[in-house]
Amino acid sequence: MATDARDDVSARSLDEPLYIDGRSHLEDVTAEHDVVLVDFYADWCGPCQMLNPVLEKLADTTDAVIAKVDVDEHQQLAGSFGVRGVPTLVLFADGEQVEQQSGVLPENRLRALIERYTE
Repeated sequence: MATDARDDVSARSLDEPLYIDGRSHLEDVTAEHDVVLVDFYADWCGPCQMLNPVLEKLADTTDAVIAKVDVDEHQQLAGSFGVRGVPTLVLFADGEQVEQQSGVLPENRLRALIERYTE
């Protein structure tokens, strides 16, 4: 697998989702940023695809980092968060997990959830 800018947090603009490449990468991202919303997703998941434009907009318009974890590539990582279905969203604030939701949530609800921890 070739490495690219998506593997280097400091090299990317965070106005779009950041693709996570394993547990240590996720730990680095949640430690380096105040608020991180992690989307556990699968490419074959219809609801995940519906959620993508919402997450892209939130990445561009909120102070949170939006991170994505492919559950097919990172099954152990997903399992460690109790992910049983996709999409599952996990919110971190100050490096600690503070929320977890399964399913597609509307943009206004996700925005309110993020703003609860960014204000």
